[in-house]
Amino acid sequence: MTKAYPFFRADHVGSLLRTPELMEARQKWKAGELAADALQAVEDEAIAGVAKLQENVGLKAITDGEYRRENWWIDFISQIPGVEIAGDDESAEFMIDGGKGSGYIPKVVRTVGKITHDKALLGRDYEVLAKATSETPKITLPSPTRIHFHGGRAAIDETHYPTMDEYWADVAKFYQDEIAALEDLGCRYIQIDDPVLTYFLDDRMNENLRRIGENPDTLIHDYAKLLNACVKNRKPETHISMHLCRGNAASSWIVSGGYDRLAEAIFPVVDVDTFFLEYDDDRSGDFEPLKHVAKDRNVVLGLVTSKFGEIESADSIKRRIDEAATIVPMDNLALSPQCGFASIDTGNLISVADQNAKLELVVKTAEEVWGSA
Repeated sequence: MTKAYPFFRADHVGSLLRTPELMEARQKWKAGELAADALQAVEDEAIAGVAKLQENVGLKAITDGEYRRENWWIDFISQIPGVEIAGDDESAEFMIDGGKGSGYIPKVVRTVGKITHDKALLGRDYEVLAKATSETPKITLPSPTRIHFHGGRAAIDETHYPTMDEYWADVAKFYQDEIAALEDLGCRYIQIDDPVLTYFLDDRMNENLRRIGENPDTLIHDYAKLLNACVKNRKPETHISMHLCRGNAASSWIVSGGYDRLAEAIFPVVDVDTFFLEYDDDRSGDFEPLKHVAKDRNVVLGLVTSKFGEIESADSIKRRIDEAATIVPMDNLALSPQCGFASIDTGNLISVADQNAKLELVVKTAEEVWGSA
């Protein structure tokens, strides 16, 4: 299949710190003090501003900062016909450095009806973003694995889905239809955000799966098949990337461990064009698992942390890029922050100035390494 998309040496995961005006408007909307269309107008204006911010630092792939979202996944998945957001998964609390609980607890998703696709959930989001930038608009799409992981089979109504094959098929069809609808609007850069895949690196999360009746040794392969089914009908000119991180909520995280335990199941198998991988601290492990990445796929190295404001050294980043290039060809590498700056709307423990400085660092370092961003 001929690939016609651009590959950006400097990129970013997508979410950016919200403006005070946007946060205030969202709170008023939640309190019933602001109509939905008025909130949307505030969002549209803020997105125009954040698109310009990205252009000004030199980025060529532009997102809407996830400015319409409470967090990276819930606003999208809650709109899928047939699913509902349920209670907390108490066993999966996020952690802060030192291993203490952070208080942030993921939600379970329940499947209560047939999963269908009747409109492009992100269609207007793309259209507004595309009008706001002359660069390449990128849509971030929460992964289908997020619908299943925290509840497993027990959270899927057996009346509507007596077999898992029927369930996987409908989930895949939903994503196929969403991607096709975005492509019909002109979208050619779609990123699937899938921190769930890294949960298989962690003993605690694997035990949680067993507790709800799932087998982590086989489920990761089911997820790989599901992801391939979701993207198999994309146009040749559509760039599909996938972001994997170990959790990101108010600078907290959910799992630790190198990519070794997922590398063979995911890197040579999942048919995306580019992997965005977290590599900003010791919890990320070394570059050795990258030997499993298929030769025609790219790796964006998340070497700049989005969790804290301390600015990395360009020289240290370059050394790590050189280290990764002993495993993945330099032509297939790029640079980004390790995750978004605001996977939840309150954002990470970092200032706007430091966020922007880190984005500028990514662009400048990429230009120095590859000659272009």
